Amino acid sequence: MSHHFEQINKQASASAVTTAEPIAEPADARLKTIHSLSVVLPAYNEEHVIAMTVHNVLTWLDRWGIDYEIIVINDGSKDRTAVLVAEISAVHPQVRLINHVTNQGYGAALVSGFAAASKSLTFFMDSDGQFAIEELRSFFSFIDTYDAVIGYRLNRQDTWMRKLNAWGWKFLVRLVLGVSVRDIDCAFKLLHTQLLRESPLETRGAMINAELLYKLKRADHSYKEIGVHHFPRRAGRATGAKVSVILRAFGELFSYAAKWKREGRKQR
Repeated sequence: MSHHFEQINKQASASAVTTAEPIAEPADARLKTIHSLSVVLPAYNEEHVIAMTVHNVLTWLDRWGIDYEIIVINDGSKDRTAVLVAEISAVHPQVRLINHVTNQGYGAALVSGFAAASKSLTFFMDSDGQFAIEELRSFFSFIDTYDAVIGYRLNRQDTWMRKLNAWGWKFLVRLVLGVSVRDIDCAFKLLHTQLLRESPLETRGAMINAELLYKLKRADHSYKEIGVHHFPRRAGRATGAKVSVILRAFGELFSYAAKWKREGRKQR
């Protein structure tokens, strides 16, 4: 595992764009006394990387000395993902496992995690090892100024087809919902938990990030965009480009956009 961290640090140093500060320094002392943190990790068939991801999060949050919990949502995995998380949870009570008996979708996994979050801040990140939790440190500097801090992927490590799909989705979401950010679906976002209580999320598929950003915009909440490094997937298989996932996202986009438009007219 330490070899993997060395590789991440080498890659991050080679293409560092976000900050010149050493990421191993402790978080701002104000965070320790004012904020607590819920880390939400959705997981689907991630047995090859889930233990490394959770242990990495544990290591860095312990180092920062903040009050935290880690919530892993096993979204109907057919492999040993849930078993491995349960073993970690038995040793580390900060880790909580939520099991979906069947696969309900990425959005459903996040919603379950958000509902279980008990700390003042909620952060979510994918469990596939393509992000480095240590980059969250730079987000803490802005969370008292903004309602949310959202990441965008630097040098995105995905296939050209996924990048093309992402470009088309970004254009469509901007056209339909008026949401304009650099990277809608970047799974590296920090926000005040209270916002999730005020505006519960309704979608359950890949549309979830677009809905989150739309509701931030609709409520005039502020957000800060920060670049984060994106690393190649080490194991497992991404499901975001599956036809069924894409069709579900399109269906949710248009149906919920119409619903929210009707609600807006009634409010006016």
